[in-house]
Amino acid sequence: LNDNPSHYKITLSGTVKSPKLNFDPPFLMLMPVPLDVKTETAINIIPQDYLRQSQIQVELPEAELEDGDRIYPFSVQFPEGQDIVLSSDGTNKELICRISFRSSRPVSFLGSIFFIDEEEN
Repeated sequence: LNDNPSHYKITLSGTVKSPKLNFDPPFLMLMPVPLDVKTETAINIIPQDYLRQSQIQVELPEAELEDGDRIYPFSVQFPEGQDIVLSSDGTNKELICRISFRSSRPVSFLGSIFFIDEEEN
């Protein structure tokens, strides 16, 4: 280039893809059950555009009872682990998440469960 930039021109272009998670099914409805009985279902978490390994963390909601007490009736398990792994073909492996609900006191609840990666997305 030697102080003469008019002879060289470089143009770069690209696309930025942000990692994201999709869910199958996209929402969850658990059936009513008797007190202190667990109801459970599995969902598939489908990571997309993760270029390096990451781990999923979960924030579970609390439920407020009529008397003001707060409980955490939800729990989650990842039977095959909660690491997002890049496979040899460049895709991310699906994760299985088992979500369960159990309460020893009557409660009806509508809320969100947050799945967060290591970069807090």
